[in-house]
Formats: sequence, C-alpha cells, structure tokens
Amino acid sequence: MACAARYASRMNRRDAIRLLSLAALACGAAAKKTTTMQTRPIPSSGEQLPIIGLGTWQTFNVAPESYAPLEEVLREFVSLGGKLIDSSPMYGRSEETVGDIADKAGVHEKLFLATKVWTSGKQSGIAQMADSMRKLRTKRVDLMQVHNLVDAETHLATLRAWKKEGRIRYLGITHYTSGAYGQVEAMLRKVPVDFLQINYSVGEREAEKRLLPLAREKGIAVIGNRPFAEGALLRRLSMKPLPDFAKEIDCTSWAQLLLKFVVSHPAITAVIPATSKVKHLRDNMAAGSGPMPHEALRQRIAASVTG
Repeated sequence: MACAARYASRMNRRDAIRLLSLAALACGAAAKKTTTMQTRPIPSSGEQLPIIGLGTWQTFNVAPESYAPLEEVLREFVSLGGKLIDSSPMYGRSEETVGDIADKAGVHEKLFLATKVWTSGKQSGIAQMADSMRKLRTKRVDLMQVHNLVDAETHLATLRAWKKEGRIRYLGITHYTSGAYGQVEAMLRKVPVDFLQINYSVGEREAEKRLLPLAREKGIAVIGNRPFAEGALLRRLSMKPLPDFAKEIDCTSWAQLLLKFVVSHPAITAVIPATSKVKHLRDNMAAGSGPMPHEALRQRIAASVTG
C-alpha cells in the first residue's frame, strides 16, 4: 500500500484512486486466503467438512432467556466457515437451544447437524431420535451417532434403515473414555459406520495406539472430542508462556496450538471444542487455517505441554 501511495502522487486523481483500490483488494484477498477454514473429506462420501466444529455439552444447556450470547456464537461460527455442530439428548436443553437459535439466525442450511441416541431398546431409540429432530427443528439429521455405545447394534440397525430412507445422512458411534476402547474397536471391526467420535488431545493420546489407525484403515471419519481434556489442559497452561515455535504454524494461543495438534493427526476429520463465548470461539476457529504441524512439530507440542 505504501508503494502504491508513492506512485499515486505522480498520477491524476482517477488513476491514483484506481491503483489504491486495486492494492486494497489484493491485500484483502491475501488476508482472506490466509484465514480460510481448512476442510477434510468424509471418507465414505468425499464430502468436505470444516476441521473446526462446535461442541454443545454444558455450554448450550441454557434457558431461552440466556440465548443471546449463544446466538452471537453461532452466527460467528458460521461466518468463520464452521458447519459441524454436535449435540446429544444427554446434554440437557442443548439440542433445543441449537434448533431455536439456528432457526432464529436462519442458518440451518449452513450447518452440519450431529446428535446422538442415548437409550436402550429399538422403540425407545426411535422415539428419542424423533424428539431430537423436533428439538433441532429439522426433518433430517446429517449425522446420528450412538452415544457411548449404549445398545449400539440395535440403534445402528435402525440407523442403517433411516439412512436408506434419507432421514439421516451418516451414522456413527461415540465414546469419551479410554476404558471403553476395546468395545469401540470391536464395534468398528464388526459393524460399518461413517463416523467415530472419540476423545483425543495432547493429554489423552491413547486413541493413537489402535483406534485412529483402525479408523484410517477402514475409511471412517473421526471427530475428536475433549480437545482440551475438559478444560484441564488450558487451566494448567494458563500461566505458561506459549513456545516460540508456535509462530511456525501461526498460533497465537495455547488453544490454537492444542487444536492444531488434534486436527493434524492424519486420521482426524474434525474437532469439536465447546464454548459459549465469542472471544473463545474466534480463537478456536483460527486454528482451522494456516499451516499445520508436521509430525516432528507435533511431538514438540506434546513435549511442551506435558514436560
């Protein structure tokens, strides 16, 4: 811009304004390019999914009179390139909150809605999933997951039928504790699914041993939950300086560094940090753009956190 201004002094007013405008557009385009949210393909379809999603556990379990901050969060999430928003009937009013504010903001069509079934018995599962759709204000859910493997085979049979009917687009299973990994692995080997949602972070790396390689081998998309180990990592790191190497991958906060560690694993499709604050949402979303750490840098990140 400074260079353009020097040349502008030698030109007539019309040419100078044109040159400055073109320079501003070029700068804006460059800035936009560096902040574009990255996407990853869903293996079973090739559909691209933005790598930073939004979780709703605790944060969206609020009464309607407390919607205002979350309306701002959801609008900003979409404006920054977000799509995947994950919920569950286990999360109190979270599904209803998502449905209400997405409807009010007019962003339903821009979201990739994921929720879960969390009950036993075929009819109970059908009733619960229908209720989730009502709360989310949609006739079709993008991803329905069996929460924590509760009666998984029963619900997956229903979901396969629903997928054929177009009531859901993808089906999957979830868990959040390493103690259940044996069951999760057995299910992945036995039953075809589109998605696995599992806990994965610098502080919880057990999924690297068997589940993530297995998902990659079988072409299963992976959503990482608990990327901050339920906030424990950020609390522990709050007084620790960000390492200098964070600049190499355009990270300006620990949250961004932790999220880039998760999404840089080759088996991970997306990660779903939860927040009710726009400031934190923007910080999280920034982790979806710019360079990602290679394996050596991932190990440096892990060492800087655990060391």
